[in-house]
Amino acid sequence: MEIVKYIILGVYIVVCIALIILATIQNKEKSGASGTITGSSTNNFYEQNKGRTKEGKLKRWTIILGIVFVILAVVLGILYLV
Repeated sequence: MEIVKYIILGVYIVVCIALIILATIQNKEKSGASGTITGSSTNNFYEQNKGRTKEGKLKRWTIILGIVFVILAVVLGILYLV
């Protein structure tokens, strides 16, 4: 059981580092809540294919790694309680 703890802890550390790197290299979205209020979002080709761009892929991987981070944190918490 100790080996499983160390393997999951190693994966957790790698996910933490990857999540930090991905979060720091992302571009800040210029239109936050004010863009929603004013309705500045247009339905153009870029908006429709946003997930295929570099920024879209970075955002998707950040969300995936964030979910993995939370799951691993819960699993490690349970493993260290037992």
